[in-house]
Amino acid sequence: MLGTYYYHNIIRKTIIAFGTVFNQIQIKHQDAEGSPYSELRVPLSYGPMQKFLARIEQQADLNKPVQITLPRMSFEMVSIKYDPTRKAGVTQSFKASDGQNLKKVFMPVAYNIGFELNIFTKLNDDALQIVEQILPYFQPAFTLTVDLIDSIGEKRDIPLVLDDISFKDDYEGDFSTRRSLIYTLRFTAKTYLFGPIADTTDGLIRKVQVDMYTGTDTINAKREMRYTVVPDPIDVAPGDDFGFNENWEFFNDSKSYSPTQQTDIWWLDMTNNFESIDKALNTESSIIEVESKSSDVELIKTTSDDIQKDYEYTRANLYSLIEKGQQAINGILEIAGEGGSARAYEVAGQVIKSVADTTDKLIDLQRKIKSIEDDAVKTTNNVTNNAVFVGSTSELQKLLKQGFLNNKDKS
Repeated sequence: MLGTYYYHNIIRKTIIAFGTVFNQIQIKHQDAEGSPYSELRVPLSYGPMQKFLARIEQQADLNKPVQITLPRMSFEMVSIKYDPTRKAGVTQSFKASDGQNLKKVFMPVAYNIGFELNIFTKLNDDALQIVEQILPYFQPAFTLTVDLIDSIGEKRDIPLVLDDISFKDDYEGDFSTRRSLIYTLRFTAKTYLFGPIADTTDGLIRKVQVDMYTGTDTINAKREMRYTVVPDPIDVAPGDDFGFNENWEFFNDSKSYSPTQQTDIWWLDMTNNFESIDKALNTESSIIEVESKSSDVELIKTTSDDIQKDYEYTRANLYSLIEKGQQAINGILEIAGEGGSARAYEVAGQVIKSVADTTDKLIDLQRKIKSIEDDAVKTTNNVTNNAVFVGSTSELQKLLKQGFLNNKDKS
């Protein structure tokens, strides 16, 4: 899997962007009357602090016309670390155009790059001037916009966070030793790293459709309107200048849009429900309709409104889970086919099993409702009337004898 060459220059661009923030800092010197007599742009170089400190210490001749100039600044990258707090889905991707062809780009990985900015000065006032020109912009972050992948125009906002400030005075020795004040500012750049960019056979998005419901519960809420946008002209190319056509539709049919079937359906409609799974696994399935006999009990027939509502709600949720599972299967199988990763196929198998288990639960729901209805049919209303005789024993015997004779005559 590794070994495909690509290089987006993202880390290099992040370093350059960091240095660009501090390359226009200036300081001014004033005389006793407060009038400025010199103005200096502070030099900025990339390199470790020890390199510049050693050069300062080795320059013993203070009267030499040309020597290392103070004040000056240096910066360097000191760390790079993965940031789990900004993690995005590894299977998510988006389409981008390089001006001619459509590209498929997976979501970037978040990394934090640590920087150190060192300020070297001989006078403390010079250091304070530089520090005060930096700190007000970090509260505690300053956001940069960096063109991370210029081929597709992928620009990202990168927060530059000020983590820590420290300073030290390295003045040691006699009067001939040069003094150097060093301020160290530590930053974290929250950048993103992209993987290889691949060509895609998918077409451009030429239609965007949004359904609006009466509530946030899309299972029970009814859709009210649909907003559709298409480019004008419809056959526009990626680099063309084009407009949009908008359309509003209003509904009162309680249907919902199925992304897998790309049509409006009832949530309780099972027609072609397994079409996407059949395409992914290269199989065929069919639904066999069985005619019900006149003696069969209807499926949803109960005197309890609660049971009816629970059944419909549970059934709709199961269908919704199956629909979402089919979409997940299609996406994972596409990724597995492109990368050839065994882990991707393993995940696809788990999702397929999950969809199959959900389908079994749908059948179990039918069995439970059937059992409830059968119990209701078998239950009969038996009324027992308790007869009470009031009289003597001889009168009871006469009554029984008379009843026996009457039954005998009838037979």
